[in-house]
Amino acid sequence: MNRRQVIPVGVIIERREIDNPWQDHSFRPVAVVPGMPAMEEGADWRLIREGEGWVHFHAATFELELFPGETEGYKTNLSNFQPHVYVVIAPGEEADDPEVVPTLVTACPYEAESYMEDSEMIVEGVPMPEELAAWIGAFVETFHKEETFKKRKNKKAYDPRKGDLRPRPLVEDREEEDG
Repeated sequence: MNRRQVIPVGVIIERREIDNPWQDHSFRPVAVVPGMPAMEEGADWRLIREGEGWVHFHAATFELELFPGETEGYKTNLSNFQPHVYVVIAPGEEADDPEVVPTLVTACPYEAESYMEDSEMIVEGVPMPEELAAWIGAFVETFHKEETFKKRKNKKAYDPRKGDLRPRPLVEDREEEDG
């Protein structure tokens, strides 16, 4: 069985008018759509729908990739009342870039959390479509291995009264003692 599994997902970004003295709108991911076709390199965002004070755009298409080593995160995500796909967006850096640029999608909450350390990144969870939840669930059933907790044993301490041999210092420790 192929361990690398991917599915294309379109990222839907909302631009919403806001009442703020420093900015007149905000951006945030609102959905992912499985199977959406890729956008051409450098293509403008495609209008999906709009309403009073808001607009939804197809901003990018990414491959949502699953890794056997991240099944614990997928399992945790699927156990939530509402599983999420996490979308990472960054501020546009080039003059012709949109104000925000989607950079990644992931189903692993632990991977998403690692992107929150960068204060410029926006990481938002959007509701996971049922077909993605079923696909990820099957992947977890196939590849997840429960890891049993193994208590580490304490190393026996040196006790001169018992006639133990004194542990030899490491090479680096001997060099420090000599120097």
